[in-house]
Amino acid sequence: MDRIYLTIMGFMEQGGDVLWFIAALTFFMWVLIVERIVYFQSEHKDVVRTATEAWEGRPERKSWSAHQVREKLISEASSSISGTLNLIQTCVMLCPLLGLLGTVTGMIAVFDAMATQGGNARSMASGVSQATIPTMAGMIASLSGLFASTFLKQKVDYETEMLEDHLTLDH
Repeated sequence: MDRIYLTIMGFMEQGGDVLWFIAALTFFMWVLIVERIVYFQSEHKDVVRTATEAWEGRPERKSWSAHQVREKLISEASSSISGTLNLIQTCVMLCPLLGLLGTVTGMIAVFDAMATQGGNARSMASGVSQATIPTMAGMIASLSGLFASTFLKQKVDYETEMLEDHLTLDH
């Protein structure tokens, strides 16, 4: 266990401070992804049932006001269904940007080493790894979140469409 910890800490040191931000953002993104999955497993049926019962309890469903009530029910349920999806997609987009920030800070370290030590290969190698590791980590984190957010987006669209179809306009 200590060996794994030391390996992870060595990797984080090589990547620089930006790597900690990428790790925190990735953790936050995956907490949100798991929350959405748990929502669909547990709470989603209650949201659909509540909207359906409210719609089915109406005496008429053809007037203009009935259409507005239907739109309101769909909008409220859609908001619950999509939940934190926009925030997840934002995290997916931020991961590679933080990786690029790590690239810039790593290259600054390379140029600093060149200026102070005259291009010493050993000191430059540290800066190069500090430049490439965050880029790689940001891209991997973004890809993992991209697959999950695409799946969730399709699920949200499907469930919203099913709810719209379920709340029929005829009486």
